[in-house]
Amino acid sequence: MLLASIKLDRETLSLAVQADIDFEQFELFADPFAKSLDCRVVERQWGADRHQWLLEFEGTHLQLHYEFYGDICWLSTDREDEYEVLVYLAELMKPYINEYSR
Repeated sequence: MLLASIKLDRETLSLAVQADIDFEQFELFADPFAKSLDCRVVERQWGADRHQWLLEFEGTHLQLHYEFYGDICWLSTDREDEYEVLVYLAELMKPYINEYSR
């Protein structure tokens, strides 16, 4: 799994992930991504232009989103007190960043 970049945003309680993702084969990115973060996939939803998966990491529920038209992927939480989980996961992702792509 190679990521081009990651960006935390405290205001939106999210962690943006830039990677080479094929909307039609989202699971080929999302399954290994979740596994590499030691997250359990709880639920998978998708529509015409968006994927949304519910993940669980050590008791914290996170949403993994991917929007086709914006070509944007992000993890988010609904609870401000769980933002630190995103900070921790961002640290786990650092070894997977490919600085030379894009």
